[in-house]
Amino acid sequence: MAFNSLEYFIFLPVVFICYWFLFKKSIRGQNLLILISSYFFYGLWDWRFLFLIFASTLVDYFVGLKIHDVRQNKRKQKIWLWGSIIFNVSLLGFFKYYNFFADSFLEMFQLFGYTVKSSWTLSIILPVGISFYTFQTMSYSLDIYYKRIEPTKDLLSFATFVAFFPQLVAGPIERASNLLGQITNNRKFNYDQIVAGLKLILWGLFKKIVIADGLAPIVDDIFANYSSYPSSTLILGVTLFSFQVYGDFSGYSDIAIGTAKLFGVELMSNFKFPNFSRNVAEYWQRWHISLSTWFRHYVYIPLGGSRVSKLLSVRNICIIFLVSGFWHGANWTFIFWGAFHALAYIPIFLLGRNTIYKNTVVAQNSPLPSFKEMGQLMLTFSIVTFSRIFFRSESITDSFNFISGIFNRWEYASYEHPMGYRMTDYFILIFVFVIYEYIIRKDERNPFKFDSQIVRFLTYTLVIFAILLFYDSGFDRSFIYFQF
Repeated sequence: MAFNSLEYFIFLPVVFICYWFLFKKSIRGQNLLILISSYFFYGLWDWRFLFLIFASTLVDYFVGLKIHDVRQNKRKQKIWLWGSIIFNVSLLGFFKYYNFFADSFLEMFQLFGYTVKSSWTLSIILPVGISFYTFQTMSYSLDIYYKRIEPTKDLLSFATFVAFFPQLVAGPIERASNLLGQITNNRKFNYDQIVAGLKLILWGLFKKIVIADGLAPIVDDIFANYSSYPSSTLILGVTLFSFQVYGDFSGYSDIAIGTAKLFGVELMSNFKFPNFSRNVAEYWQRWHISLSTWFRHYVYIPLGGSRVSKLLSVRNICIIFLVSGFWHGANWTFIFWGAFHALAYIPIFLLGRNTIYKNTVVAQNSPLPSFKEMGQLMLTFSIVTFSRIFFRSESITDSFNFISGIFNRWEYASYEHPMGYRMTDYFILIFVFVIYEYIIRKDERNPFKFDSQIVRFLTYTLVIFAILLFYDSGFDRSFIYFQF
């Protein structure tokens, strides 16, 4: 069941009504309802993979208790912690990466002249959301090990924390210190919180249906037929993909955060207008925040972070970006994508400019960015967009052929929409979208923050009209990050 499906907008009101009107005074009743609803929500994709969520839930629930029980014995704590890590990484490794490693080994043997007659690959279906909920359960055991939280003895609450349907399949990847505490405590009906949630859902649907799905046919056509297009069209394709993937994933996160608000739960922000980043370091402080902070807390800092020598710090940065790339998918394209970002990040780190824009926004105290900031925004967007050639391509060969096409077929030719629509309309759409996001850039939680009621009403009307105009029930509307 996808957030942008009609089924979801039948499912959501039913759960909402039962949650607040049937179980308003029972926290355990609310949690049980959310848990059952979450399993139903996930099971509609493939009920067979529910056992993976059950297994991950039970393992980290008991590991968390054991780590706490043997807290006086560091060696035993490490044994239990590694049990959690090995179990979850094994799940992820088998379902997501088995065929990648099998194919890579076969290709390596062939490079050395060995003929392999049989294939070791298996027909494995990737369970939706496995990269997200395994990281979430592992973080629970890690936080107990590092004494950041106490384990819960309430299995129902913990299972609800793991399977909470608004963020189950594509994040944000939550920490127990934020989400589990809210699940174990009483939640009160808050009208303002619910209205704020509905606004985020509406804005998320706009970004997904109008921006991401609206651009998808263009991007798919250009990347599928890149060998027959000139450089101007290839640049157009990867630029529009930047907006597509942003609209798709940040739109999902907005709907997830907004849906959680309907149930009195506050999830962490996952995007803070990354297209207005002034360097690549700031970009990673604004893009997929829950994943980047996960790697920072549980990989980068334990490796020594930036507290070690410059050389070791550079090593740690490379590890983080390569692992992040590999997390996204079992393909060399993602590893190259991660390596590209490491190469873009390292000079900024060595110059000591990786945190200079933290907790600030472009044009912080003025309505318009300076010429310097405009140059920084354009350069950062160009670097990030170029990296997405690797992210979007089917193979490394396709990636480099795409890049070669940009530099070797340098000519301009007007592009015709594969469905015959006017491309000018899409350019206007993207321009208006960028301007609107610039206006609201200081508050990612309130996309309709205008003092004038008339302006708010007109904005709601235009957004709803655009969603209805672009919505196509026959179009494959799955979210891009479901494949990760």
